[in-house]
Amino acid sequence: MIDIEILRRAYKMMCHVKNMAATYEANRSICKYVHSTSRGHEAIQLATAFQLQPQDFVSPYYRDESIIMGIGFSPYEQMLQLLAKGNDIFTGGREYYSHANYKGEDKPTMIHQSSATGMQAIPTTGLAQGVQYVEKHLLQKLRKGKNGELPIVICSLGDASITEGEVSEAFQFTALKQLPIIYLVQDNNWGISVTAAEARAMNAYEFIRGFKGIEGVQVDGSDFEASFDMMKKVCDTVRTERKPFLVHAKVPLLGHHTSGVRKEFYRTDEDWAQHQVNDPTPKLRKKLLERGIAESEIVQIEKEATTFIANEFAKAVAAPEPTSSSVEDFVFAPGAVTEEKGERHPAGKEKIVMVDAALFAIREIMETHPEAILYGQDVGRRLGGVFREAATLAEQFGDDRVFNTAIQEAYVVGSTVGMSAIGLKPIVEVQFADYIYPGFNQLVTEVSKSCYLSCGKFPVSMILRVPTGAYGGGGPYHSGSIETTVLSIKGIKVAYPSNAADMKGLMKAAFLDPNPVVMLEHKGLYWSKVPGTDEAKTIEPGEDYILPFGKANIVLHADEEKIHNGESVVVITYGMGVYWAKDAAKNFNGKIEIIDLRTLFPLDEALIFKSVQLHGKCLVLTEEQQNNSFAESLAGRISKNCFQHLDAPVEVLGAVNVPAVPMNMELEKAMLPNAKKLTDALQKLLSD
Repeated sequence: MIDIEILRRAYKMMCHVKNMAATYEANRSICKYVHSTSRGHEAIQLATAFQLQPQDFVSPYYRDESIIMGIGFSPYEQMLQLLAKGNDIFTGGREYYSHANYKGEDKPTMIHQSSATGMQAIPTTGLAQGVQYVEKHLLQKLRKGKNGELPIVICSLGDASITEGEVSEAFQFTALKQLPIIYLVQDNNWGISVTAAEARAMNAYEFIRGFKGIEGVQVDGSDFEASFDMMKKVCDTVRTERKPFLVHAKVPLLGHHTSGVRKEFYRTDEDWAQHQVNDPTPKLRKKLLERGIAESEIVQIEKEATTFIANEFAKAVAAPEPTSSSVEDFVFAPGAVTEEKGERHPAGKEKIVMVDAALFAIREIMETHPEAILYGQDVGRRLGGVFREAATLAEQFGDDRVFNTAIQEAYVVGSTVGMSAIGLKPIVEVQFADYIYPGFNQLVTEVSKSCYLSCGKFPVSMILRVPTGAYGGGGPYHSGSIETTVLSIKGIKVAYPSNAADMKGLMKAAFLDPNPVVMLEHKGLYWSKVPGTDEAKTIEPGEDYILPFGKANIVLHADEEKIHNGESVVVITYGMGVYWAKDAAKNFNGKIEIIDLRTLFPLDEALIFKSVQLHGKCLVLTEEQQNNSFAESLAGRISKNCFQHLDAPVEVLGAVNVPAVPMNMELEKAMLPNAKKLTDALQKLLSD
């Protein structure tokens, strides 16, 4: 039988939640930001929260205010987020209600959560993946309970989210790896205005039976005692046996979907009445009376809750708004490499190709940093990457540190959020740039926003390697350039090396950066097999070599006399464009300066603007289709900042504006820029 003090504590919190919902409804003009409440879900949420210990991890979803309260956060702290106040401890006024995150020694860790339905499943499964890895290989770094209890991970979801494909990706990985995670699925029969019967062929309990290795259980989530017993049993099992569970809890929905999508818009009186029958609060009240708690004591609890919540709300309303000067805080975490260090051209070293430079950099990283792990499709022991970019790494570091994943780009990208939160440093890959799009939801929604929306508590330290670019008939799904699309995402950094030395130095800097980095690696430069790209091979830099982001390089200087006479032009480019530009420059006898950007964000604007102002003429060269590209955006920025120094409009040369790279090599050649097309464009620019 559950201790009466636990029941009393749960009832007190249920009264708080009930009064909070009533207060928000009575003050709609003040509670102006969209929010959901946990009314109807309180029993299962509190029963879950009461099992958690400080070493644990929990990812609530947007209706989980009772979980957040149950692990120790006050109504006042939650109300500050409801009202988007400046001293909101979770997100500083940047996130919706019940989008908590927390990092401390006294409560379970909560990584940042988005509002996108079900999207927390992958990052939280990544947490469980990280817990399992640390437990196995870095046990001294694993935080345990006061009696040595191991951590567990809880991912809370609404039942409607189970139809999301990315949730299935998380389940698949969990089942395969037997992670110590519990998926708590709260089923209130609704997905906004869509009923379960309309949207789902089965509930979560029925669905999980298809994932061998995840045990499913069901519980009446409106019954606190039943929920507490079930969650205790499941949490204790996962804590000791280290295997995954799904708990399917049937609950009523006793509030609106959100404050903006109100129940009267879509729910019938009959439906509403059926849900009210299962209200957890009167159910628990009845059990308290049955256990001998006096009616007068219960009434006192209820009265105190009303007064307490009114006071908490008044304090929250009076709290200050965020200062406008804070709006740009926490886009990135500090600590990035800022200076070039180490030997770039050590004596006695041989030239290496770019693909080996990346391989050697990662090998050196993994030798020095036990928290570094590498995973993705086909990077494991048998193949070592489709470009052999991870060859021999699994043999050296083992299958737990270098391993294959399924064809799950979303999982590969999104799991890094949880892995990073536990202190690991994941290096992950997608096989081709054209295949990054299934992972974009996680890259945009979770990875890029985590640092900003957690006020710096959870930057995502990861490297995403992306082979990109066209050469030799790769066709429409293995040849694309994606830098403009990636650069549209704020909160990530983007590198695009053009030679082996830059590749190694930037890879080292990317690993040391506490923020997410996308490494765009041109397949045509990997082995310098494309004619004219032999200079992509360089002497291998020393192990200590690091190249900071945001530092472009002048790879070819124009003659001083040509500059003085106004006969020069600067070509700004990156990747394969560097070699097209070098080839074209041979036709101009010292009139061409070439800047290799090396990183696309951050961008070395100081060098760009200085060079453009010196030459007065500029061409931006890209492999991407030209219209609406990063190159055109950069040209516009140059025009604005260098307008008074320009002798001609800033030109842009890119690929032909077709939807994909054709398979046929002649068509591919017709689409892409090359030295001949660039020569024609430069001749025209110099003659203006």
